[in-house]
Amino acid sequence: MRYVKLGRTGLEISPLVLGCMTYGVPDRGNHAWTLDEEESRPFIRKALDLGINFFDTANAYSDGTSEEIVGRALKDFARRDEVVLATKTFYRWREGPNAGGLSRKAIFHSVDDSLRRLGTDYIDLLQIHRFDHGTPVEETMEALHDVVKAGKVRYIGASSMYAWQFAKMVYTSRLHGWTEFVSMQDHYNLIQREEEREMIPFCIDQGIAVLPWSPLARGRLTRDWDEGSARQERDVFGGTLYNATEASDRAIVAAVKKVADGRGIPRAQVALSWVAHRQGVTAPIVGASKPHHLDDAVAAIDLVLTDEETALLEEAYGPHPVAGF
Repeated sequence: MRYVKLGRTGLEISPLVLGCMTYGVPDRGNHAWTLDEEESRPFIRKALDLGINFFDTANAYSDGTSEEIVGRALKDFARRDEVVLATKTFYRWREGPNAGGLSRKAIFHSVDDSLRRLGTDYIDLLQIHRFDHGTPVEETMEALHDVVKAGKVRYIGASSMYAWQFAKMVYTSRLHGWTEFVSMQDHYNLIQREEEREMIPFCIDQGIAVLPWSPLARGRLTRDWDEGSARQERDVFGGTLYNATEASDRAIVAAVKKVADGRGIPRAQVALSWVAHRQGVTAPIVGASKPHHLDDAVAAIDLVLTDEETALLEEAYGPHPVAGF
């Protein structure tokens, strides 16, 4: 496994991130399709064996049980200084007031709760899960700066929002000399490319790492459009992301199949290779619920598509409504 830098930082990361939303106590929160701890641990172990050192979870995944499962597995399987452990805050992680959002109080409490669940004394990358319309940007950015200075967090990042919101937060931190964002985790794949218009160019200009989530469009790019999956049937949030009647999406899925068939490889490798090699992309976030998912992800990093294959994959795309936030 070759390693790359996370944006402008000196932090070395694998060019793939294991997304850990798949791992958590089933039927906790909105994730009824997750794998329990016994089922999850082999995937985390295999990711490490393949050289993946970057693991992404969130305090809201399966009511915090994802953090618990990931933390215990990494403690058993890896050296803490060799792995990059990322989590997120914004969505509610428990009942009651101040248990969500990006106020100073919520950020400090959520970090302490995540540290306890993860079983570690610091978080490598703390990401705000979404933009908080109800809290002043200055309050959020100073609180994030303070948890870094307290030694509880090493770096800060953000996830899906409008580019102007992200730019406002970056500018605010710079204006005050506070810790700046080093990464943006956004929704980006062959059938959702709206981030190319503003967010990705902004990140390239500012040297901010791009960590796409759902690079395989919740698996839609890996199978025929009308073929479902157990997760698709039970994924409440995923059901809001893609339009089943979108003709251009269906054409893109067919193009992925054509390229994959021509090479004699799984479709997942083709779709993920496209994302991984796009300008500005640092490391796609991949989920794994079957052993071959990780094998395909690692193979995709070394797969270089031809100009003709890339053109075929891209030609059917048309403008889409922004989805995911």
